[in-house]
Amino acid sequence: MTLSLSLSLSLSLCVCVCVCVCVWQVLLVFAKDDAQSNSFCWACERAGFRCNVARTPEAALESFQEKNHDLIIMDHRHSRYFDAEALCRYVYSTCVCVSVVTQRYVENSNMMSCYNELIQLHHGEIRAQIKLRACNAVFTALEQSQEAIEISSEDQIIQVHTHTHTHTHTHTKHKDRRKGSLDVRSTTSRGSDAGSSQRRHSSMARIHSMTIEAPITKVINIINAAQESSPMPVAEALDRVLEILRTTELYSPQLGTKEEDPHTNDLVGGLMTDGLRRLSGNEYILATKQLHHIPGHLTTPLSLNDIPPCIAQTMENEDSWDFDIFNLESATMKRPLTYLGLKIFSRFGVCEFLSCPEATLRSWLQIIEANYHSSNSYHNSTHAADVLHATAYFLCKERVKQSLDPIDEVAALIAATVHDVDHPGRTNSFLCNAGSELAILYNDTAVLESHHAALAFQITTRDDKCNIFKNMERNEYRTLRQAVIDMVLATEMTKHFEHVNKFVNSINKPLAALEENGSFVCVCAGKCILTAPENRILVKRMLIKCADISNPCRPLELCIEWAGRISEEYFAQTDEEKQQGLPVVMPVFDRNTCSIPKSQISFIDYFITDMFDAWDAFADLPNLMQHLDNNFKYWKSLDEKKLHSLRPPPE
Repeated sequence: MTLSLSLSLSLSLCVCVCVCVCVWQVLLVFAKDDAQSNSFCWACERAGFRCNVARTPEAALESFQEKNHDLIIMDHRHSRYFDAEALCRYVYSTCVCVSVVTQRYVENSNMMSCYNELIQLHHGEIRAQIKLRACNAVFTALEQSQEAIEISSEDQIIQVHTHTHTHTHTHTKHKDRRKGSLDVRSTTSRGSDAGSSQRRHSSMARIHSMTIEAPITKVINIINAAQESSPMPVAEALDRVLEILRTTELYSPQLGTKEEDPHTNDLVGGLMTDGLRRLSGNEYILATKQLHHIPGHLTTPLSLNDIPPCIAQTMENEDSWDFDIFNLESATMKRPLTYLGLKIFSRFGVCEFLSCPEATLRSWLQIIEANYHSSNSYHNSTHAADVLHATAYFLCKERVKQSLDPIDEVAALIAATVHDVDHPGRTNSFLCNAGSELAILYNDTAVLESHHAALAFQITTRDDKCNIFKNMERNEYRTLRQAVIDMVLATEMTKHFEHVNKFVNSINKPLAALEENGSFVCVCAGKCILTAPENRILVKRMLIKCADISNPCRPLELCIEWAGRISEEYFAQTDEEKQQGLPVVMPVFDRNTCSIPKSQISFIDYFITDMFDAWDAFADLPNLMQHLDNNFKYWKSLDEKKLHSLRPPPE
């Protein structure tokens, strides 16, 4: 059952203009006297609004034409008494309104609910629209009038006095202030005074009276309320803020035209979209995949003590950032994840935490690795081992250790291990365009990341021999599972800028402000920031994201090898898209024309630099930042020489 709320807000314009509505007038059109109508009457009385009640459409029209109410609430529950929608239409046609808004209110006779609804309407967008249009009306009057003009308050106190020969000066000044207000930073950096403090207090009081709603709606309502008593430059700056907030992409930077930077646009298109450019009739179906089982020669799990010396030797410096994962790949015949996983999980005491036998962990690592595709040039178990290595490295950083609990560390290591399991070597956009079964299963949303997380738990829990979670207490398992899923989903690139911005605004900036102060109280506050549950989630997301795309921060030779591998995988995708007649998601990755240096430069500029600057500010990673700087200069030098290859030609 619903009520119809029709808002019609009137404004009279003459030589003396009063833009403030002193007391709102509310018309209740209810066929019957019941709990709902009584609640609205009580709400109006509490809010200080004048209230009239009409029982018939005729009485409602007569009352409205006499008093021109600001708000009309019509009972839409009993259509046999009168047609509320017809009455709305008639009201619209007979009044001259500044603004008309129609919305529905679900029947709720709770008095406080009705009161909150009225207060929200009073301080919401309608009031802001009245003020804005009233201002326009005032300036129209100033423009048109040839006589002296006085603008007074509702108490007949003169607010503005102007006449013809000073009018031009007044108007010009107004235009200059508009121009100056375009820099939002200049308006927000000014010192606050008693008036602004009073406005903030008033705005917060209004927020507490609002009904439950989305956070972004609350933010917009706060800004609207703040605009009411703000100077013109601030009000206009807040208008720009509202325009930005009402867009759907709040975190993704806006790119220039495709012609300006095709490499960046193609990377963004390939990594940050769901591939909605579809072709009908060309469906590329990925058959339901049979899970890989452990190869026969691996059925007897290895122990750390059984690892061949040549492999153990390649892992001697696995705690160093400069660790060469490709040496381990060669030594293990493309099975680096099992061996490196055994050593890292042992170093972090994962078996002890999970109450899991080492044999179970070994079986789990082997079956997870068996479900990575060794045929992929990039998204294979070597990449998973590399991400696991980076994750372990980050977990040893002092501030990261201060932020995370043991369960977070274990979740991070598990998430890194499984984060790309069964990756087909194609992007989400490709799978969505191709109509793959995975895309259909996950509704074209975070397709691969959802699959990696789901499959990892399917593999783990289907067989006790590799179920590393078997001995965990139920609630602890649920907590660990949720953390792993959240981290794996965080590797999806569509929310890249959202994750980075939240990390910077919730953690980096508050910590930086506290460090400038440097008192003991600030040290305690810093610990609170680091250990807050919502911030621990942001740290874990940032950690795995940085580990996942840390290639440009590796030593140059490793960086070059990874660049070649990811380029080859994108080349293969482009080849297949052309063969299948699918949309080419990243046209610049044509193996015959692609400039690998340009693609790396774009990737570093767009995705890497800001993220690692933020991560370095948090975790203190000077060696990574030095590698990043060196690698960027390397790719730049190749590009300046018009080279498209990974390396310069031999001299």
